[in-house]
This record gives sequence, C-alpha cells and structure tokens, in this order.
Amino acid sequence: MERDINAIMGPRSIAIVGASSRKGSVGNDVFRNVVNAEFQGVVYPVNPRAQYINSVPCYQSLADISGPVDLGIIIVPARSVPQVIEEAAQKGVKGLIIISAGFKEIGGEGAELENRVRNLVRKHGIPLIGPNCLGVINTHETVSMNASFSRWMPLPGNIAFISQSGALCTAVLDFAGGRKIGFSKFVSFGNKADINEIDLLEYLGNDPYTDVILMYLEDITDGRKFIEKASRITWEFEKPILALKSGRSEEGARAASSHTGSLAGSDAVYDAIFYQSGIQRLETIEELFDCANAFSTQSMPRGRKVAIITNAGGPGIMATDASIRHGLQLASLTAKTTELLQRSLPPTANIQNPVDIIGDAKHDRYEAAIRAVLMDKNVDCAVIILTPQSMTDIMETAEIIPRVTSGVAKPVTCSFMGVVDVSKGVEYLETHGIPNYPFPEAAVRSLASMCRFTEILNIPHREFEGLPVDREKAERLIQRFSGDHDYRYLMEFEANQLLEMYGFPILPSRLIHNPSQLKEVLRELKPPVAMKISSPDIVHKFDVGGIKLNIRTEYQARKAYETIVGNIRERHPDARIHGIFVQKMANKGIEVILGSKRDRKFGALCMFGLGGTLVEIFKDVSFRLAPMWRASAEVMVRSVKSHELLKGYRGQPAADIRAIEDCILRLSQLVSNHQEIDELDINPLIVYPEGKGCVVADSRILLKRPSASQASG
Repeated sequence: MERDINAIMGPRSIAIVGASSRKGSVGNDVFRNVVNAEFQGVVYPVNPRAQYINSVPCYQSLADISGPVDLGIIIVPARSVPQVIEEAAQKGVKGLIIISAGFKEIGGEGAELENRVRNLVRKHGIPLIGPNCLGVINTHETVSMNASFSRWMPLPGNIAFISQSGALCTAVLDFAGGRKIGFSKFVSFGNKADINEIDLLEYLGNDPYTDVILMYLEDITDGRKFIEKASRITWEFEKPILALKSGRSEEGARAASSHTGSLAGSDAVYDAIFYQSGIQRLETIEELFDCANAFSTQSMPRGRKVAIITNAGGPGIMATDASIRHGLQLASLTAKTTELLQRSLPPTANIQNPVDIIGDAKHDRYEAAIRAVLMDKNVDCAVIILTPQSMTDIMETAEIIPRVTSGVAKPVTCSFMGVVDVSKGVEYLETHGIPNYPFPEAAVRSLASMCRFTEILNIPHREFEGLPVDREKAERLIQRFSGDHDYRYLMEFEANQLLEMYGFPILPSRLIHNPSQLKEVLRELKPPVAMKISSPDIVHKFDVGGIKLNIRTEYQARKAYETIVGNIRERHPDARIHGIFVQKMANKGIEVILGSKRDRKFGALCMFGLGGTLVEIFKDVSFRLAPMWRASAEVMVRSVKSHELLKGYRGQPAADIRAIEDCILRLSQLVSNHQEIDELDINPLIVYPEGKGCVVADSRILLKRPSASQASG
C-alpha cells in the first residue's frame, strides 16, 4: 500500500522541536536553513527553554502551537524522542523527521529505542523519516524547504537523490553545487525505522517534478517489493533510476554446502535485484552524477550508434576506445554526410567517424560538422570534443552548440577538455542544458548509460511464464522427504524425482543396495553408466572418490562398487551409505550449471553459468531472483563469458539455448513454489546442439523447514 508522505515532502507548516539559538548546533542549523531557504509555509520553533530563536517567538511545546502542523522535525536527545512523538500525535502532526542519532546505529539500548519509536509512529499512523538522518530538501518554488542541517540549499532541478548515509549527502550536495547540478528532492532517510527506500521510490515515481532518480543504498528492506516499485517506475513511468550500492566484497558471501551457495554472495543478490528492476548500478559518485546530468538534460537515444566530432586526433581515439569499451557502436556516416563534410572542412580533415576537424578549427567549422553529423540517419547520439588551442574560439563554439542541437531529438554530450581555459565555455554549455565532461571517456560513458536505458525500456518477454509442472505431487514428495528433520540433504535419486515433477530432463537410473543387482541394472540401463555413492552425509561425491564413470561391463561395475564403498569408508567413515546410484551416462555436450540459494532476506536466488568441477574457480556465473521473466532467463545465459561456447565455436554447432532457458524457468518455478528448498545444484546440465535439448547429469538439493531458516537468520 502506498504511504502518504506528502506532509513530509511538501508541508505547509513545520514545527522544529529542539530548535536552538546556539550557533553551530544542529537545532540552530536546521531552523536557519528552513528560514533562509524561504520556506513557503509557517515555521514554529519549539524549545521549552527559549523564548525566541533567531528573533522568532518560540513555543514551549507542540501543544502550544495554535495552528495546524504538517511536519514535525525532531532534534532532541534520543531518549526524549518517544515523548515528542506522543505529543505530535496529540497535536495531529501529519509527518515526522527525526534527525537525532543514538538509535540502532549504536546497538543495544539504541536498537530497542528505535523499535519503540517504530511502534509508536505506526500505532498513531504518522509517517516517519529517520532517525539518524540529515533531513529532507524540496526545491520546488511552491515549497522551497531545506529541512536539513546541510549548509547547501541545492539549485532546483529534475533529479531526485535519496541516501541511507547522511554524511555522504553533505559531500554530494557540495559536489553537485560545484557542478551546477540541481535537484527536485533530496532525502537522507537514515535508519529507515518507518519510511524506507521503497516508500520513497513510490513517491518519486509519481512526482511530476522528478525525471531521474539517484540512490545510495547500504541495504534493501524487501527485495520483491523493491523490484515491484522500481519496475513500475522504469517501464510504466520511463524514469531512469541510477544506484550506488556499497559492499561488493566477497566477504559478504556466506559459507554454503553447494556451488551455488558459495558463489551467491550478497552482492550478487543486489545485482539481480537492480537488473530485474531496470536499475543501472554505477561504481562512483562521479559516475552517478555524470550519467544523471545527461539523463536530466538530453532526449533519449534511439540506438547505440555514436558519432564523435573532435579537433584533435588523440582525444578522438580515446573517445572511440571508450565507446567500444562501453558497448556503443561507431556510426557509419552516409555518403550524403561525408559529402557535406568534405565541402565544409579542409582537405586534411577526417570526414569519417570519428570526424576530426583539425586543431585550427573555429566555431564555424564545428557548426558545419555538428549539423551534418546530427542530420545523419545512422547517428543516434554524438560526442563533441574540444581541446583548447591558441586559435580556438572557445566561447563562440560553446554558443553554437545549443543552437545547432536545438530541436534535434538525439542526445549530445561535450568534452571541452581542461578546467581553466574552457571554464566560461563550459559554464555556458551547462547553463543551456548541454552536459560537459572534462575528459571524453566520461562523456561517452554517460551516453552509453542512456543507450542502456533505451534498451531496458525495450526488453521483450517481460512476463512470468508458467511451464507445465506437477506442483501438488512435488509438495507431497517434499513433505515425505523432509519428515521430522529441520534440515535434509536429498540424495541424488531423491532430488531427481523432484526435478522430474518440474519437467527437467532426467537420465534413466536405479538405486541398488548390493552388487548382485548390477547385472540386471546394466541390462536395463544399457552401458555405459555412471556409479555414484548415495549418502545423505556426502555433498560433493567427486571429492571423496564417490563417483566412477564410463562403466561398460559387469566386471567393471563390481570393481567400481567395491572401490566407491571402500573410498567412503576410508575417507568418510561416519557417512551413512544408502546404496549406489547407477545412472545412464549422458552423451557428450557442453556442461553448464543451474542452481539456487535461498537468501534469508530476499528469497530464492537462481544461478546459471559454466558447469563442471571448476565452476568455483572461474566464477563465470549470473544470478536472478525467482520468480523471473523469460527475458531474465535469456539475459542470464547471454551475460556469462562462456556464452560464446553456446553460440557455436570454431565450427562446433550452436547449443540448445532455448532448452537451457526453459530449465532456468523451471528452476525459478520450483524454488518459488517450494520455500523448503534452501540450496539446489544441477551440475552439470549437459546441453546438446540446437533442437536436441539437454539432460541433468548430477543434482543435489538441501531442504530446510522455513521455521529453521528463520531461526538460523
């Protein structure tokens, strides 16, 4: 359900509880910021120990205020916050911002106090941002609110920024001020005891004054709800969302028994969530605002074909390399365009892309080249590079660019290289809505981000595709296998039964309990066969000598039986041996891995990648949260480096990629439907040439009662 936070984001009256006349205090900074920003409503300072705050009459309590209060800003010691919330509820305050620190960030009593605060505001139905936050800024002229202790009131703009870190916000505001980047809304939401990033996304998606949303996140409250809200913003409202997420280190991964579990670190979860939401994840604050500047000022590109116009060869090559690196394509200029360029440029100029108009170029040469290139039907976007040479008329060149690009529905970024010499020209460009970057790589990277967004908007197959499965029978089987156990590792013959109910292609097999059964089994399965230990105590059979392959005769089978049992008794003497699993050997094909690991917070995470025993070394894998679209399955397959093997390599036939995608979707359904599946590996899934399908060659599944999962978390 959508939370109504209009009283926080656009109040008509504000009470500042804890306002102070002491310079340098948070209470004084917040009060002065609200007043100095020329807030378009009424401001009430509240402090029982003061009569005036900066010449404004002060109220002893919220109850003493005669008029209505939309927003209460609380800046009192943490232990006094619950009492203020009760007073706010009695006054009828419609929204709260708690700037005070001393809550869950300090642990112990602070965390208990924050829980009390959360319970109070939800009991009274008052939306709350914070605690432990910088505050909220709304630059729109009808509000003009700086309800924060930042020293900066940003310029108005169409970019919204939300952040879990208040300290980062102050640096971002300073950075954006230096770059003349404006904001529609700026929100530091701190500990998110009540209002979280999902509520803010909902608000900003509907905000007519916000066209681009930027986020800094340390965690996500609810992955599935986040995807739902962000997806709507991306595909329904067509607003780009750009994110920074801290914590890419491998130390975030939890130890696990499966290949998938060991590879599925927390960062993989966030990458999956962002992809499935249409969000672009960036690495640095500079990248975040480089891209946001382009999104906020330029029209969206139709495709990835970029043209480069430069007055210097080296920077043109740099831009070309950056274009290829970021997935753009150099546009092939039409004969008509090259003819126009030939007439307008000197003989020494390069009239192919990148277009080099030579170092002595002045604004007239730039104008002719830009006009010709942007009119080319093969060009989707353009980068204009200027190096300040002695004859370069920098300001005149800057002045022609907005004029020439006006009315052309193609994004343009500039790189007037340097700082001092080009400063006035850069200021003119930015004032007239043309993003400029000190170096060409950033100009290219920003265009590439816009091109990716265009492709995101056009992703096909964005629907959940249900394949025919036997869910009810699988549910009964899981209950039987689980029994009274909180944790239960399924042996391969058990796991295969479950997979078969979800339509996975399973090899013929039999479980035997003594060597006398081998003759009959070999006759039934038709060698060659594989023989594997069947034990609930052994996860990685290969590592303990529990597998023998390519068995063709009864003699070989008996020797294999003895060897496998001997290996287990020697290397794993406590293991319970339930028998030997005899399986028809699969024909050779390409080995891939499918897997799933249930994240305690976000649910089941599905994995695809290069299979076999080396999967944890190469880590050529991709992840998505279940349930997923067919588009997600398609991209999972395309995004691994070994995709080239699947497409057909050095005369080898292309693999049956559609069969892989179907198996990924079956896996998604399986782990979505059955919460008891905690970890699952299909390794390898052997894939055959296009149209020939695939088979499951090995599988392992860990069942866990949901209550046990919660207890372990």
